[in-house]
Amino acid sequence: MNIEKIKNTQGKILGVDFGDVRTGLAVSDPSRMLALCIETVTAEGIENIADKVASVALAERVGAIIVGLPVNMDGSEGHRAERARRFAALLEEKTGIPTETVDERMSTMQAARYLNATDTRGKKRKNAIDTLSAQIILQSALDRLKNQ
Repeated sequence: MNIEKIKNTQGKILGVDFGDVRTGLAVSDPSRMLALCIETVTAEGIENIADKVASVALAERVGAIIVGLPVNMDGSEGHRAERARRFAALLEEKTGIPTETVDERMSTMQAARYLNATDTRGKKRKNAIDTLSAQIILQSALDRLKNQ
């Protein structure tokens, strides 16, 4: 997990689970101990999604942004990883806030397991899975920052 660009930043961090239709968002507390789900944004097109997420990042006054990078189980990167990198670069360009991508392998599976355990189904599940994935991605990065 590469977090070099953000390790010397201050304040809250925005976690992003980027998707083509729904993008989950989570934010850390100012001390960077806990990740909290905040919302799911919906838009079509990478530019429109980046505009909405940039707006949230600026409103939350974050010092850094983490975008989940969908890496294949064998460690290789495909089209979706390339798209996530492009999205992260767009976000950084639009906000001026340091942005990193981090391996998000298993985050959606962890979120699904949690939602199964809490018997969250239907529309509630659809609305929760992206923000929960963003929270898992962000918490993993926060833990890594804490341990460095």
